[in-house]
Formats: sequence, structure tokens, C-alpha cells
Amino acid sequence: MPISPAWVLTGPTASGKTALSLRLAQKHGCEIVCMDSMQLYRGMDIGTAKATAEERALVPHHMLDILEPWESYSVTRYVEDAAACCEGIRARGHIPLFVGGTGFYLRAMRHPMAMGDTAGDPALRAELEIQAAAPGGREALHEALAALDPVTAARLHVNDTRRVIRALEVCRLTGKPFSRQTPTEGEPPIPCRVAALTMPRETLYRRIDLRVEQMIADGLMDELRALLARGVPESCQAMQAIGYKELLPVLRGERPLEEAVALIQQGTRRYAKRQMTWMRREEDVCWVHPLDADAPEQLERFFLGEADGSASIH
Repeated sequence: MPISPAWVLTGPTASGKTALSLRLAQKHGCEIVCMDSMQLYRGMDIGTAKATAEERALVPHHMLDILEPWESYSVTRYVEDAAACCEGIRARGHIPLFVGGTGFYLRAMRHPMAMGDTAGDPALRAELEIQAAAPGGREALHEALAALDPVTAARLHVNDTRRVIRALEVCRLTGKPFSRQTPTEGEPPIPCRVAALTMPRETLYRRIDLRVEQMIADGLMDELRALLARGVPESCQAMQAIGYKELLPVLRGERPLEEAVALIQQGTRRYAKRQMTWMRREEDVCWVHPLDADAPEQLERFFLGEADGSASIH
């Protein structure tokens, strides 16, 4: 018997995913699975717009707070962990509802990249793994892959070390870019129906600016201080997230808070634009305007298979 697809509610930051997801989950017996790469980290709540304790009490949430900020985490591991979450949710008779805007997680769930039929070279792989473990190694390997195979590099996130290494290995062993190998892609590991939120850019940008101001009012500076007090290195990947990296100079007295707020707003707007670019590449997506009065009903009809739905993209 085929597995019923998981539900995915995605969209750019500040587009209203949390409120709509809670409504869907409460009405249809869903459990929410985080699809946001920064919400995985403990102690990074305000700056990542994580669901509050009160919101989590309404509906079971998964994949939140599973990592320390200094820990690394690959796309491959995310898909494996998320698939395990889905099994548990279905065993309880509920529907997995993925919520978040991390495009490379969504792509890995829907379009897994096969590793190819070329036999591996243990010595070469060990060499690449040593390079990856060095400071800046993952970035260097991703740049090396981009030079050899820009198509594959564009599909893989810099933190998907296992696949980056495999793609480099195949390139070096065959002399041919991984993207030009005979495709052997199989079924997606997490079958899903995807709805994405969209709204006019000016409206979204206003919402982003207001959200950043609210984050500061809610204590984002204190959250950053608490992370540093726990020993989280300023140089770790998680601390390079928008909202944290801009405030570090403020704590050192090197930048006024007002300038940092403007930089966070600008960086978040640019990130939202990149999110929309990722989402437009996906096929079979139901586009919904979250500010429409019947937006919840549009989502319900789509997820329940009663309508395909395809709102225009603005």
C-alpha cells in the first residue's frame, strides 16, 4: 500500500507559515516537522523565529533544538532524521506537516541525488574527508566542485559534505562532471505535497522589517549574549546566521545598534528573495497568498487532494 504523502508548507521568511501551519495541524491531526536549517540549533530562538513554547504546546513539533550551535549537520542526515520522524508520526495515526523555508532540504526530500555507479576510491575519499574536516575545508571542497562541475555544485549545499565528496570523487575518477554521468535517481525518500506562500514583494519586505524590529524588542541581543556565555564560538557556522553576525560587532562596541538592525533587515530581505528563487524551481507546487481570506481553505483543499491550486507568483 503506497504511503500517503507528507504535507509541506514552505515560503519565504515572515510570510506567515507558523500561524497557518498551526491551524492546519490542529484541524487535521498533523504533527509539525521543522524544515528550517537554523531552527535545529538550541538557544537560537528569537533570531530564527522559532515556534514559541505556547505554540509548541498546541501541536507536537519535531526536529527543533536537536543540535548545539557548534555542531555540523548535513542535508543527508536531515533527510534521514526527517524520514524517521515521518514513520513515527504515521504510526501514531497522524500526518507529517513540514514547515520551513530551507530550500535545499525540500529539494533533497523531493529530488534525491543518486551517487552514481562509479566505484569508489577509498584513498581518494579519505583524502577528501581530511580536507573537509580542516577549517574552511567544506567551503574549499564546494569551490573545487564548482570549478569542475558547476551544475552539481549549484544543487548541493556547502554542508552536504558526503555528496560533495562523492561528486568530486566521480569527477576525478572519470574525468567527466558528475552532472553528465548516467542518471540513476530513484524515488524521493519523503513523498510530499508542497504548498508555498507568496505575496507582493513590498508587502513581504515591510513584514520582514517589522519582524526584525520585534526580534530586537523581544531580546535578540540578550539571546546572543547567552550563546556566547555558553561558550559558542563566534566563528562557528550557526553564529554566521542573519541576525547574529550583524550584532556581534554591536556587543564589541564596533557598530551602533541602529546600523546593525538595518543590516539585518537588508540581509533578511535578500535571503527571502533567494528563498523564492529556490521555490520557483520546484515543480507541482500550490502557490497560496497567505493574506487571502480563504488561504486556510485553499491549503486544506490542496493537501486533501481536492484541488491542485496554483496561485500566481508575485
